[in-house]
Amino acid sequence: MLAYIIRRILILIPTLLGVSVIVFLMLRITPGDPAELLLGERATEEALHEIREHLGLNEPLHVQYGLFLKRLMKGDLGETIWSRQKVWIEVKERFPATIELSVVALFISCFFGIIFGIISATKQYSIFDYLSMLGALIGVSMPIFWLGLVFMLIFSVNLGWLPLSGRISVGVDLEVVTNFYILDAVLTKNWGALKDVLWHIIMPATTLSTIPMAIVARMTRSSMLEVLRQDYIKTAKAKGLSQFTVTFKHALRNALIPVVTTIGLQFGVALGGAILTETIFAWPGVGKWMFDAVMKRDYMVIQGGTLFIAAVFVVINLMVDVLYAVINPRISV
Repeated sequence: MLAYIIRRILILIPTLLGVSVIVFLMLRITPGDPAELLLGERATEEALHEIREHLGLNEPLHVQYGLFLKRLMKGDLGETIWSRQKVWIEVKERFPATIELSVVALFISCFFGIIFGIISATKQYSIFDYLSMLGALIGVSMPIFWLGLVFMLIFSVNLGWLPLSGRISVGVDLEVVTNFYILDAVLTKNWGALKDVLWHIIMPATTLSTIPMAIVARMTRSSMLEVLRQDYIKTAKAKGLSQFTVTFKHALRNALIPVVTTIGLQFGVALGGAILTETIFAWPGVGKWMFDAVMKRDYMVIQGGTLFIAAVFVVINLMVDVLYAVINPRISV
């Protein structure tokens, strides 16, 4: 097991290096002068020269990448153009909000997706099977931004059940310990703030969970159907074991590997989809921060934020690989 984990960790090095090359080149091959994109067409030559010197844009491409890589090795993602704040500091301030939203959305999608998938597989061709798969098709087809706006119109504007935007209401006091508001409310035993925070996260998390939930449900169903046709499942049923034992003890564990792969990938998708969700619901996370950076043409924020999210996605894939070996020890061999 340890050798398997070490091999997977070593694979991260060339992967992250390749990601850094792609992120670096994507911004460099964008049409137009980056300095002019940042300052506008009416910027003076002196201002353009100053920003090029500051960003190292006057150097040859390979030298620019070398400087970029050198900064990365020190954990330096550069500094924002507008606030002159370190990109890493701003990421650290906003990332807990994005992770909190993505984790809650993934929990919703996994909980309902796996349950719907299991019931659909065990009740194949039933009315529940048809309805759940129809719901999955609708869920994976609806754009997040459209669904978010519909939820806001129904549950905030018309019914007034849920808050329209933000992480916490104005006037609600919460002692920030970790910057994960749900965890902070529990740690400080501030139950009023916990209720308010949960009330704020329901709508954006549900919006973000729709596509992963649909994909998890379909993958769970197909994987369970394949496993339930195996001979050892028939043997377990012939022994007189209950349907619950056969489904959850014998079938589900073997069906989980492709589902775990899907869940790991969907967490990365949730981080990417959080850009739209956070922008719609004014959620103060990395997604909205990067959207604002694109609008402001903040070169360093786009570069640093993209690389950071890509690195998180790669690390999540590593965790999924390790989880494979836990679910099925034969994989590590």
